[in-house]
Amino acid sequence: MTIGFSSIDYIIFAVYAFLIIGVGLWVSRKKDGKEKTSNDYFLASKSLTWWAVGASLIAANISAEQFIGMSGSGFVIGLGIASYEWMAAITLLIVGKFFLPVFLKAEIYTMPQYIEKRYDNRVRTVLAVFWLLVYVFVNLTSVLYLGALAIRTIMGVPLIWGIIGLALFAAIYSLYGGLSAVAWTDVIQVIVLVVGGLATTYIALDAVPAADGVIEGMKYLYKQAPEHFEMILDKSHPSYIDLPGLGVLLGGMWIANLYYWGFNQYIIQRALAAKSLKEAQKGMIFAGFLKVILPLIVVVPGIAAYVLTSDTQLLSQLGEHATEHLPTMQMADNAYPWLLGLLPYGLKGLAFAALAAAVVSSLASMLNSTSTIFTMDIYKQLKKDQSESKLVNVGRLTAFVALIIAVLVAPSLQSLDQAFQYIQEYTGMVSPGVFAIFLFGLFWKRATSNSALWAAVLSIPVSMFFKFVFTQMPWMDQMGYSFLVVSAIIVAISLLESKKEISKAIPLNPDLFKTETAFNIGAILIFATVATLYIIFW
Repeated sequence: MTIGFSSIDYIIFAVYAFLIIGVGLWVSRKKDGKEKTSNDYFLASKSLTWWAVGASLIAANISAEQFIGMSGSGFVIGLGIASYEWMAAITLLIVGKFFLPVFLKAEIYTMPQYIEKRYDNRVRTVLAVFWLLVYVFVNLTSVLYLGALAIRTIMGVPLIWGIIGLALFAAIYSLYGGLSAVAWTDVIQVIVLVVGGLATTYIALDAVPAADGVIEGMKYLYKQAPEHFEMILDKSHPSYIDLPGLGVLLGGMWIANLYYWGFNQYIIQRALAAKSLKEAQKGMIFAGFLKVILPLIVVVPGIAAYVLTSDTQLLSQLGEHATEHLPTMQMADNAYPWLLGLLPYGLKGLAFAALAAAVVSSLASMLNSTSTIFTMDIYKQLKKDQSESKLVNVGRLTAFVALIIAVLVAPSLQSLDQAFQYIQEYTGMVSPGVFAIFLFGLFWKRATSNSALWAAVLSIPVSMFFKFVFTQMPWMDQMGYSFLVVSAIIVAISLLESKKEISKAIPLNPDLFKTETAFNIGAILIFATVATLYIIFW
């Protein structure tokens, strides 16, 4: 399927590309001949404002798996898949209030660095190696593959050239500039992502029914496909195995969300680079509001595509593209590319730029965090007393090598039925253990280093036990039970080893978790909005 670009579409996309590269290189320039330090390269000199933090969080998070995968899930399942976005908005509030104050007080560069402060270097090294493997062989490769797959579907570009093109785009400014280049270009990326995504949603809704406006379009979707507006799926639903009813609200999705937003290096690194705790917390609120509206961009278009392709009368009104490529809609992940074909010339280029922005910003974020972990948690531990310029150069080389590996591995993902499930499955095997290690490290002063080490080692075997023994259990429920088992391991070993608080435990006091009025008001608004949406679409 190709969507037929015009000259104006290519011009719009080219302007976007040159703008991102230009801003990235400008931010990366040497200031007054000063050499970059590790603080400059990995934490953007701790200079990020709240709006840069919030925008960068969303840009790092949203990629092709949301635009393509979640629109496809919207096509098949409906609004229920929006739980990933709306529950993430609540998760950001929890992270901002309870996790960030501890991390920023500890003055860390990386999550493994906090682990050493709380436990010991053994646990730090194990988790650092784990994250490096996951970022390179799961995250980077899947984002490259899904992004290139979308480009091939939309423009007909061969997969390998799409992978190479996306890799070069992200590398041009992120490898040299570090987190500063990534975070400040992310502000532009998010603007393009939101505007371009909303344009696609607007056109899709305006076409349902034709020319009656977006409000009537949304009403028509609800009337024609009420089953696609159920947030809590019944056990009889074919997709219950992926979204297990109340288990979504009460179970494993919290494990996945709290791990991802609270302890995942390439996400939390933006908050660690904020000017202050207050700026970081405001950034979390900003990101939370963006999360609330994201289903309009990545889920509603899929529902619109489902309704449109089910109505032959509407299809005949939508033009040649709608019917010409209808057979490809047998694959749900073609829903978003199919909708792009309905856009007028000019908006196609903008919408495609939004998709590219999502992919490139995620790639740049993952590259920077991969280089941060290797440099600060592996290299610096082996080669102490290295100069700041040496650390920066090692970081750049690490990102380059990681990107080359990902480019070589990404084409092999063609053998997978669903790349999105590939990401969920492999990160879901380790997230319960990592979450438990951090949670007890933060809030239970008796958790010992040996208990954390055993939790790290046994996390994957425990997850695999539930996966292969309880094959009919939804994977979210498997994550929940894996977390409980790993938590029991931490508690049991800690109680057997020690009867007193561990001296390395980070001292906490109630004042540390006090938040200013702006954060509190924003948190109340986000929570009330999400609760209302669940009540309406229960």
